[in-house]
Amino acid sequence: MAIITGAGSGIGKETALLFAREGAKVTISDINQETGNKVVGEIKGNGGEAIFVKADAASETDVQNLVNETVSAFGKLDVFFANAGINIEADVDQLELEKWQKVIDVNLTSTFLCNKCAVQQFKKQGTGGAIVNNGSIHSFVARKGLTAYASSKGGVKMLTQMVGTTYAKEKIWSNMVCPAYTNQTISSEIRGQLADLHPFGRLGEPIEVADAVLFMASDDASFITGTSLKVDGVYTAV
Repeated sequence: MAIITGAGSGIGKETALLFAREGAKVTISDINQETGNKVVGEIKGNGGEAIFVKADAASETDVQNLVNETVSAFGKLDVFFANAGINIEADVDQLELEKWQKVIDVNLTSTFLCNKCAVQQFKKQGTGGAIVNNGSIHSFVARKGLTAYASSKGGVKMLTQMVGTTYAKEKIWSNMVCPAYTNQTISSEIRGQLADLHPFGRLGEPIEVADAVLFMASDDASFITGTSLKVDGVYTAV
């Protein structure tokens, strides 16, 4: 039983479809009800089980309801993929406080709330569980204009380490996947420019990130917590 935020498109959608193909029951969560319901329909059309719960991941009330609805529908929670995120580009001297706060809320505060509510549910169940946070290459390296985004993703990295360290003995895992740029999140106008920044010479595919999330959420990663898995086409190694 898995919850995926930001599951209406991109990496979240591909991860939801992959989890469902692997036999997981999936709660699709997004602020966009139309795209979220389409993903549910696709999963059900392929014989899987899924529900949609509309939620603002930066709202504690919404995230708690998301967990409650999942447990009500499927009996328990095993995996929480905190994936929702946005980017607003501006250099620090030009970045408005309102826009800074929006990115921090959606990227970092939402991840904190997802981890908090997931840990509370895992402890209540007494079964442990896996949290996977969606970080970024910009949890590690800077790029001009990503003032708020890189700051938020750097925070996600440390949050992941804190949760992984704190709850390891309770068999609650918290790890992070760190994608580089992917085809479904980059406009066609700048794809070539960004592809050249990756030694592989191409952008990533959302399914390549989804595969990493699946691994981090599985028993195969049973001795891994508080860590970051870069899915970046060697971007951060150069």
